[in-house]
Amino acid sequence: MIIDFSKVAIYVRPGFTDMRKQINGLSVLVEDEMNLNSGSGSLFLFCSRDKKQLT
Repeated sequence: MIIDFSKVAIYVRPGFTDMRKQINGLSVLVEDEMNLNSGSGSLFLFCSRDKKQLT
């Protein structure tokens, strides 16, 4: 599958995120805190506390 990133919305959550959260926890963050639809086909990026990992 080839993704055309020029047509994909990319959102970066400010601050740090607990990387122990799984997909369900991250989708709750997207919908509740960012007020976005987690199933929209957009790309959501989360940064760890030490800023060494992006998910």
